[in-house]
Amino acid sequence: MISIIGSGRVGSSIALRIAEKELDSITLLDVEGDLPRGEALDLLQASPASGYDVEITGTTDYEDIAGSEIVVITAGIARRADMSRLDLLNKNFRIIKSIAEKIAEFAPKSKILMLTNPLDVMTYVALKCSGFKAERVIGMGGVLDSMRFRLFLAQKLDTSVRDINAVVIGAHGDSMIPLVRHSSVSAIPISEVLSEGEIKEVVERTKKGGAEVIALKGSTFYAPSASALVMLESMIKNERRVLPASVYLDGEYGLRDICMGVPIKLGRAGVEEIIELELDDDEKEQFINSAGIIKDATAQIKDLF
Repeated sequence: MISIIGSGRVGSSIALRIAEKELDSITLLDVEGDLPRGEALDLLQASPASGYDVEITGTTDYEDIAGSEIVVITAGIARRADMSRLDLLNKNFRIIKSIAEKIAEFAPKSKILMLTNPLDVMTYVALKCSGFKAERVIGMGGVLDSMRFRLFLAQKLDTSVRDINAVVIGAHGDSMIPLVRHSSVSAIPISEVLSEGEIKEVVERTKKGGAEVIALKGSTFYAPSASALVMLESMIKNERRVLPASVYLDGEYGLRDICMGVPIKLGRAGVEEIIELELDDDEKEQFINSAGIIKDATAQIKDLF
C-alpha cells in the first residue's frame, strides 16, 4: 500500500497516477474531513472508464496507514504574500514533525517520500522526527528539477525530450545546480550543440521553472506528481534507478548532517547507494553555496525539535 498524506492537488494527482499504473493500493489521508473520502470516491468512479482496478481509501485516521510500504507527504502550506520564509519554515516544520511522528507510530516499516517545501529542510525534519534510518527518507526535488531541465533543453534544441539526459543536484530552490557537463542529447554533450549563452538561458529558466508555473496559475502539480511516480515505481518495482534526490549526507561530498539533492540508486529498500560525482571547481563552489543555504535554513528550526 502507498499512503499519501495531503489530499490537495498534488496528493490527488499522485493518487491518480498510481491508480492508472495499478502500482499499489492507495490510502489518502487529510485533516480536512470530507476531502480525502471525496477524492477517493471520485478516483474510484473514474476507474471503469480508465480501466484501473485498485483499492483506494480516503481517511482522516492515521491508523489506516498501517502496513504502508511508502508514505508520500504532500501536506503543508504554501507561502503567502504576508509570510516571510521563516514563517513558512516554522509552520511547515510543525506540520511535518507531527506527520513524521504519526508515520513512525502507525507505519514504522515504511519509507517516506517528501514533497513538502522547503523540500530539503522538510526531508531533514521527517528523518529526525520519524527516527527512521537515513535510507528510508527521501526528498523528491531533484527528479522534478531534472525533468524541467530536460524539457527546456529539448525546447531549445527543438528535439524530443526522450533524447535528453540531464541531472540537477543541490537544493530544491534557486541555488540548484543543473550539471551541464553531465547533460547530453543522444549522447552528444550539450556544450557541443548549444552556445554558452543558450545554455545559460536554459539553466536560469530551470532554476525558476516552478515559480514560472506558479506565477501563471498559482500552483504546480502535474510535474511534481509525475516526478513522484518515477520514484515510487523505482521503489515498488525495485528498479534501482539512478535518480537525483534529497537524502541525508554523512560524509559524502564532504558534508554531514544535511539533506540535499545528489544522485542515488533507488530501490525497494530506499536509498541503496549515494553516488559521488567528480565536480569541477565551479560546480563544487555552487554545491557548497547551495549546502550553506540549506544549513542556514535548518539552523533556524533546530531549537524547535
